[in-house]
Amino acid sequence: MSDRSLIVARLNPGGSPEIAKLFAESDSGELPNLLGVRRRHLFAYRDLYFHYVEFEGERHEALRAAAGRQDFRELSVALDDHVTPYDPATWRSPADAMATEFYRWTPATGPEVVQ
Repeated sequence: MSDRSLIVARLNPGGSPEIAKLFAESDSGELPNLLGVRRRHLFAYRDLYFHYVEFEGERHEALRAAAGRQDFRELSVALDDHVTPYDPATWRSPADAMATEFYRWTPATGPEVVQ
């Protein structure tokens, strides 16, 4: 089974190029394979940052594994210079910044309301 997530945060002005560089460096190493990352897309809209990622398995397991890794912690610290929580009052971890899926469509399944 695969899983996906969409992380939403605030983007500091001019941060996109450095964020892309940080992920290019990280994604060139072993971290994505160890966490089962199949695909990653980063988007910006005005002052918002969107991080879409697909996993081979459950995203919660991947995030648990990531939290214990030094390279993930270093990447997170480096990203702090470029992105900030969308809602700092409620943010404790990346899980607190994940959008909730409520609808999907594929040719194979058709429309599906996600509960």
